[in-house]
Amino acid sequence: MPEFLPPLLLFIALLLALMAGYPVAFTLAGVSLLAAAIGSMAGVFDPVFVNAFPNRVFGLMLNQTLVAVPAFVFMGSMLERSKLAEDLLLTMEQVLGNARSGLALSVMLVGALLAASTGIVGATVVTMGLLALPSMLRRGYSPELASGSICAAGTLGQIIPPSIALVLLGDVMANAYQQAQIRQGIFSPDTVSVGDLFAGALVPGVLLVALYCIYLMIFGNKLPKPVESEARLNAGKVVKLLAAPLLLIVLVLGSILFGIASPTEAASVGAVGATVMAAARRKLNKSVLREVILRTAQVTSMVFMILIAAAMFALVFRGFGGDEVVRHALEQLPGGVISAMLVVMLVIFVLGFLLDFIEITYVVVPIIAPILLAMGLSPLWLGVMIAVNLQTSFLTPPFGFALFYLRGVAGDQITTGQLYRGVMPFIGIQLILLVLLSVFPVLVTWLPALIK
Repeated sequence: MPEFLPPLLLFIALLLALMAGYPVAFTLAGVSLLAAAIGSMAGVFDPVFVNAFPNRVFGLMLNQTLVAVPAFVFMGSMLERSKLAEDLLLTMEQVLGNARSGLALSVMLVGALLAASTGIVGATVVTMGLLALPSMLRRGYSPELASGSICAAGTLGQIIPPSIALVLLGDVMANAYQQAQIRQGIFSPDTVSVGDLFAGALVPGVLLVALYCIYLMIFGNKLPKPVESEARLNAGKVVKLLAAPLLLIVLVLGSILFGIASPTEAASVGAVGATVMAAARRKLNKSVLREVILRTAQVTSMVFMILIAAAMFALVFRGFGGDEVVRHALEQLPGGVISAMLVVMLVIFVLGFLLDFIEITYVVVPIIAPILLAMGLSPLWLGVMIAVNLQTSFLTPPFGFALFYLRGVAGDQITTGQLYRGVMPFIGIQLILLVLLSVFPVLVTWLPALIK
């Protein structure tokens, strides 16, 4: 039997089971255990790999970085329940309302603020879809431009820190970087932290928002001139509304970037700060607190179930020699590290249609990242490239998750075809960003080097 066949069959079986609609965590673990049993009976799998599973689970339990996940989920859920998005959107609309593309720019800037405050993609897309889509259509925006800008703004939570996706990706990249250095014979390896990845993603995230806004301003010239708003712009109200979320962003992100607090400690500060904001806005009561806690428990349970199941899959995949097969295949590609990187990015992009970022982060990245890092790539640059790639897959038809979120709340206001056409320019902008980061890696590495 060719050595590549068992791991290939395992991966195909996993994808088929996931596309059949079975729960992700149980599919990962179930397919892996079934494959291990069949492989053991066929004499091509050593059961000793499965024996290492309890140690993997214990390692997850002791991982202090992952404690940031429930805290960030709590912070995002609390801010969502405090109706911050509604007030921000209304206020920014007053600030930019006289510009032709003012409402679209408001959506984009509020999306960026929410991304830096909450990092939750689905909630942002749904909230913007309910609040902004009807107003944009009434003001003469095409369904394509309105839906595309909302979806693009909603996915900024993937790349702008503090992001749950970056927390998980940073944890995986740290382990992969250590493995890569040990393979190279470096037994006192350098480390890369979640805070480093946050710093590396900040400039690309801001650059992406700027590119989006430039596109909206260019195409905004084709929109009808808005009617002068009768609502008076109160500068004090704007400052008061923006002060709280900006202060929260500075406290959380600033403390991480400047080494004052770990991501876990900063996430705890963020959770407390979001609760104080909700209370100050008179949006906090027993019902809201119960709903936020319940949502936090549900999301955290889902994440950690997937992490545990992914640990099982990784052990079985390695037991079948899958990591060696992948390493050999990438190293034999003509063109060396450039070809290997292109293939990996294409695979992640395609898998982004089928899998959530959590599964890709904990199933695919641990396999390919040590190999690419051993070829000399920067862990920060590779991590940010993967994050932007995953964000692109959130928008890409027909399986982009942001499209499903908006389609679910848009009703008959837009068609599926209009939604698909609307996101295409924003996908193109994200691909431009990937090219820029490839040509100018300093866009990722400059800030982490500056603050060290």
